[in-house]
Amino acid sequence: MDNGSTMPTNGINKALKLQFGLINHESRYLTAEAFGFKVNASASSMKKKQIWTLEQEDQDTQVVFLRSHLGRYLASDKDGKVSCGAEQPDSPGCRFLIVAQSDGRWALQSETYLRFFGGSADYLSCFAQAIGEPELWAVHLALHPQASLLSVARKRYAHLFAREGEISVDSNIPWGSDSLVTLVYLEGKYFLKTCDSRFLSNDGKLVKENTPTTSFTLELKSGKLAFKDCDGKYLTPMGPTGTLRSGRCSKPGKDELFDLEESHPQVIFQAANKRFVSVKQGVSISANQDVETDMETFQMEIDKESKKCMFRTNGGNYWTLVSHGGIQSTATEVEANTMFDIEWLGRSVALKASNGKYVCTKKNGQLSAVSDSVGDDELFLMKLINRPMLILRGENGFVCHHKSSNTLDANRSVYDIFSLLFSDGAYHIKSVGGKFWYVSCSGLVCSDGDKPEDFFLEFLEHGRVGIKGKNGKYLRGDSGTLKGDAATVDPSCLWEY
Repeated sequence: MDNGSTMPTNGINKALKLQFGLINHESRYLTAEAFGFKVNASASSMKKKQIWTLEQEDQDTQVVFLRSHLGRYLASDKDGKVSCGAEQPDSPGCRFLIVAQSDGRWALQSETYLRFFGGSADYLSCFAQAIGEPELWAVHLALHPQASLLSVARKRYAHLFAREGEISVDSNIPWGSDSLVTLVYLEGKYFLKTCDSRFLSNDGKLVKENTPTTSFTLELKSGKLAFKDCDGKYLTPMGPTGTLRSGRCSKPGKDELFDLEESHPQVIFQAANKRFVSVKQGVSISANQDVETDMETFQMEIDKESKKCMFRTNGGNYWTLVSHGGIQSTATEVEANTMFDIEWLGRSVALKASNGKYVCTKKNGQLSAVSDSVGDDELFLMKLINRPMLILRGENGFVCHHKSSNTLDANRSVYDIFSLLFSDGAYHIKSVGGKFWYVSCSGLVCSDGDKPEDFFLEFLEHGRVGIKGKNGKYLRGDSGTLKGDAATVDPSCLWEY
């Protein structure tokens, strides 16, 4: 059985685990309580206890398991009594089928007992013989809303084709900010937003405003997503460039299925000689270019265990240490020589190769891991290029403007989209209203600054970033409020981005 770490994918990166909240007919979320492994539907917003992970038995059956935030599985007995205490989904009561409705809501049917799961507040059971309103659940995706979108049939990625004003599904790899899709959730519907803040309409055009033609319901089929429009038709890639628009099908087949994959950070390095690190000249990695193209862009993949970093080129190879300290883009697999340590030095970074030496820029621009200490030649400016829109999620929820003050909440189930602007090794974070973030003297992060203030991004873990203010302290969520006062990094300082 798939343990939920990944879904099978033919893509480049890991397909994201599907995590979501389930909202009942009274607009309340299904909640897993730690006490007695009880479940209820009483919460009005989605926090940690309301997040469920979908696991599938295998690709062939439609059986799914619902795992709570405590790692326990939802189960029903033959009398319809529901609990969430099973550590393994091996009992017959854990097996559910999703019966999708035309409005995108789900009914959950016990595969073993054929009864439907529903109810309200503390009165949940799996005993209904037919589907009524109390047995219908809306699906609110809980994963970070920025991802790469892979067409299952075409094995190609979606990207913004700005000249034609459309989304094309014809990229071999998701490269650059154009390949970032933001899924916006509003009242049970989803909107697909491009990196230039436009929405996809069902006719394939990109528009500035939300309308019924830009709203889709999500359906799941064998662990893949389908997007159904307001007319009951599904998004599909059309024609040679794979223009993403609604097709004629009113049932999703393989052409209408997509995977969401995690979008790794992609970065550009500027060396001490003020030139960009590139693979344009062949296999040697050299700082010898004056323009930023795909050849100067590297995908940064952080190893979950060691926290070391790999750099992938747009040709799909990794940087690797070769004899005499040389750095080349010849590795096709991750191995010890492709692993680098990053040292975060404010505006600059230093890279240490697997031989324990720092990477320096030689006179001819070539990178070589031969230095014992960090001087000017070992420093690089690193610029993140594929997050023009910043959405931050911490351990307790998303970052969002506080309703009535200039502070920021860090525990919301809705998010605000901020702009991230690079400035000489630092970043400025722009609020929804066009004002800037700053850290006040009392350590609060405020969102109404007239002039920009420097923040520093440190990619510390797989999928997580630490953000340092100019006071040298890290941003953290503190009982729901975003503060810039942490001296060291703990889980409250790590943000999905």
